[in-house]
Amino acid sequence: MSNHALVTRLRERLGDAAVLTEADVTDAYSRDMMPLADSGKPLAVVLPSDVEGVQAVVKACAAFEVPIVPRGAGSGLSGAANAIDGCVVLVLTKLDKIVEIDEGNRLAVVQPGVVNLDFRNAVEKHGLFYPPDPSSYDWCTIGGNLSTNAGGLCCVKYGVTTDSVLGLEVVLADGSVLKTGRRTVKGVAGYDLARLFVGSEGTLGVITQATVALKPLPQLPATLVAAFNSTEAAGEAVARVVREGLVPSLMEIMDATSIKAAEAYLKTDLGTSSDCKALLLAQSDSGGEVARRELAALEQICVDCGADLAYATEDLEEGKMLLQARRVVLTALEMYGVWLTDDVCVPRTRIAELIAGCERISEEVGLRIAVVGHAGDGNMHPTIVYAPDSEEEFARARIAFDAILDVALSLGGTVTGEHGIGRIKREWLEKEIGEVGIRVHRQIKQALDPGNLFNPGSMFSL
Repeated sequence: MSNHALVTRLRERLGDAAVLTEADVTDAYSRDMMPLADSGKPLAVVLPSDVEGVQAVVKACAAFEVPIVPRGAGSGLSGAANAIDGCVVLVLTKLDKIVEIDEGNRLAVVQPGVVNLDFRNAVEKHGLFYPPDPSSYDWCTIGGNLSTNAGGLCCVKYGVTTDSVLGLEVVLADGSVLKTGRRTVKGVAGYDLARLFVGSEGTLGVITQATVALKPLPQLPATLVAAFNSTEAAGEAVARVVREGLVPSLMEIMDATSIKAAEAYLKTDLGTSSDCKALLLAQSDSGGEVARRELAALEQICVDCGADLAYATEDLEEGKMLLQARRVVLTALEMYGVWLTDDVCVPRTRIAELIAGCERISEEVGLRIAVVGHAGDGNMHPTIVYAPDSEEEFARARIAFDAILDVALSLGGTVTGEHGIGRIKREWLEKEIGEVGIRVHRQIKQALDPGNLFNPGSMFSL
C-alpha cells in the first residue's frame, strides 16, 4: 500500500482541508522549540476536529503501518513533538472545546486544543482556578501540557499538571477509545491509568479529552523580593523555608547572570547591589492577614540568612513589576545571542550547588549560562547563550547542556522537572532510571502500542 493511498484515505475521512501535504506547510509542523532535537519530513499533517476524526487517523495509519506523532501548539522544549521522516503529524488544536465547567464539584472537562490561558480565564469567571501555569501559558495547549506533564511557577503550592487530572479520554493504537479516571474526589478502582498517560509524550495514545480538578480562586498575591550576595545564602534561605513548613504560592530564584540580563532588558535596576549574586522572589495568595504573616516569616528567614535586601508588598502592580524581572529573562538573554534552555530538578537543599556547577561549566565552555528556576520545588532552568551563526559555539552549547544534566544527577536530581525527555534526553533517561526501569517502560509501550505506531523513538527506543 502506497503513501499516496494513505493520504487519499485520510482526505476521504477528514476532508481535503484537514490533510496538509505541501512541503512549506508540513515543515512548519515538523518540530517544537528545542533546537538540539532532530526532526524529519512528515508525509502529511492532519487536523481532525473531533474524537471520531482522531480515531479515523489512527486506524488508517495503523493499516498502512505509518507512524503518528501527536502535536499541540509546538511550544515544547524536548523535541517530543518532532516529526520523523514519513510520519503523519496529528495536530490536536482543532479539538478546542471546553466541554463542561462543573462549579459544584469544582471540575471541568476540556479538549486538548484549548489554550491554557483561555481555559484559566474561562474558569476564573466561575470563581475557580486551574493551577498549572507553564511559562508559555498564553499559547501552549492543554493537550501538550498533559503529554509532557508540564509545570510552571505555581508548582511549589499546587503541583504539576498530573496533580490536577481526574480522568482522560485516550484513543489507543487500535483506534478504540479508553476512558480513565473518575469525576469524584476519591477513587481507587483499578490501576491509575490516567497518570500513566500524563507525561507519556504521545508514545502510548492520543489524549482527546481530560477531566481536571479546579481550585477556589485564590486571593490576589502579595510579593516578596530578597537579594543575596552569595548563592549559598539564597540556597540556605530556600532550605529554611522548606524546613519551617512554609508553602508560598510561588518561590523563584535568579542568579547574577539572569539578574544582569533582566536589568539591561528592562532598562532599570532591581534595587540590588552590584555584587548581588542571587535574587529570591516569593508570593503568597492566601490573602489578608494570613498572607502578611506568610510574607513576614519569609522575610525574616531571608534576613536571618544574610539577605542584603528584603522587601514585601501587597500592591498588585508593584508585585507584577517585581515578578516581571523573572518572566523576561529568556527574552532578555536574546540580547546576547540565541538561547538553549535546560530543565533539571535537584533536591531543594542543593540548588546553590547546581548554580555553582553551572558557573563552572560556563567558564569551561566559554559561554554565558544564566540560571533561573522554581526554587520552591528545586526545578531549575540553566539557559545557555550562543551565537546563532556559529556552529562551533552551538557544539559547545551542546557540551554544556549535557554537562548540566550530569551535575544534576550527581546532586541526586533528575534530568527533567517539567519539559520532558523527548528526543534530546533519551540516553539520560536510561542513566537515571536504570536498566530495569527502561525494560518496564518498553514492556508498557509494547503492551499498549505493539506496532510502535505512536511517536517512535521519543523518550526511549524499543
